[in-house]
Amino acid sequence: MFESLSGKLQNLFSALSRKGRLTEADVNEAAREIRVALLEADVNYKVAKDFIAKIKELAVGSETLSGLNAAQNVIKIVRDQLIEFLGENGGPLKTAPKSPSVYLIAGLQGGGKTTTSGKLASMLRKQGMNPLLAATDVTRPAAVTQLQVVGEAVHVPVFQMGTRVSPVDVARGALIYAREHGHTHLIIDTAGRLHVDGELMDEVVAVRDAVNPDEILLVLDAMTGQDAVNVAGQFNERLDVTGFILTKMDGDARGGAALSIRQVTGKPIKFFGMGEKYDALEVFHADRLASRILGMGDVLSLIEKVEASVDADEAAKLEKKMRNRTFDLEDFLGQLEQMSKLGPLDQFMDMIPGMAQIKQQAGPITIDPKRIAHMRAIIQSMTPKERREPELVRGSRRRRISRGSGRPLEEINMLLKQFDQMREMFGKMGGAFIQKGGKPNLGNLGLGKMGGGKFKLPF
Repeated sequence: MFESLSGKLQNLFSALSRKGRLTEADVNEAAREIRVALLEADVNYKVAKDFIAKIKELAVGSETLSGLNAAQNVIKIVRDQLIEFLGENGGPLKTAPKSPSVYLIAGLQGGGKTTTSGKLASMLRKQGMNPLLAATDVTRPAAVTQLQVVGEAVHVPVFQMGTRVSPVDVARGALIYAREHGHTHLIIDTAGRLHVDGELMDEVVAVRDAVNPDEILLVLDAMTGQDAVNVAGQFNERLDVTGFILTKMDGDARGGAALSIRQVTGKPIKFFGMGEKYDALEVFHADRLASRILGMGDVLSLIEKVEASVDADEAAKLEKKMRNRTFDLEDFLGQLEQMSKLGPLDQFMDMIPGMAQIKQQAGPITIDPKRIAHMRAIIQSMTPKERREPELVRGSRRRRISRGSGRPLEEINMLLKQFDQMREMFGKMGGAFIQKGGKPNLGNLGLGKMGGGKFKLPF
């Protein structure tokens, strides 16, 4: 996410920091480079122009030019302006005075609308709510079935009336059903089209008018860049949307849509879709996203992810083993599977302060999901005693494990070597990641100092 823009900005700020004091010419040159980086990231031209004008206004002629920490001041100005341009935080969704709260989900076909409806329903259910999904797409083949599959996956019921009724009738029926059956939220999945047209808009507007939703959320594919911004403007003109959900943010290296959409439409981003899993929906926080773009990490989101995914009882047991460096290969495999619950590890690591600098030194960290399966096969081919005492795994034992797991001997050697590195790292971290009682504590990881960027994870 924002990989291209983030890398260019970090390189620029690194160069500025070496200059010490900055002249007006330095600031002007930096502004030009930021402008180019924004345009290459597919940011709307007018938005990029306004952004740079604001940067220069705040930087040129201020104390920034004479201060000893001039580069840091420029970084602060850029961060503050990123937050302002990204707009207000997503914040809690509006709720009705009397249940159910109604959320209308709109968007183009193929933008991830139905999956996003399921993700939102899953999020609400985990918060203790009782959501209901409604299938109002009665034109696209198998659309009702698709939403039913999604609903089953997230354990949320789906209201449907088949395909021979109008979307308006389905929406009204769903609202009556939700009231009668005590549902706290009604999420209406509307029909999408391959492009914006009058028929689509008329249909969605009719559904909106029939149920008077508390939120009208437009789902947009972030990877379409300026096309997403244009679609947002057209939908907003007819529907008066209350917010946006950007999908496929994990695959968007540019980020132009996220940086442009608030300035173009005046409406906030509410959520990001960060993967295919149904828990891969993040609440939008402008300040956190700005920090991630500038390579500063996102500790608050990291803590929230860990607290939601880590088993506190298991973490408390592991904490003692981490401190005295006695955790073994079975513990190691268990932790890898715990970490997999956090989502793709590269996204997880990007939230750690200092990780951007490590990636600049050591190159991008790529993770092959198959490696987890290979490591599991290797560890499960060991005897219980070998898993508890990895130092026993020598010569003939390694060859036996290679035959049993179907993995080459080189992989067994590499896994054991990197496991030793991991155990050493955890020992140095001590309680940094998990404090007594199993509660995550990420405030002092200090990963930026580990091995000068030479440390490699065993996958």
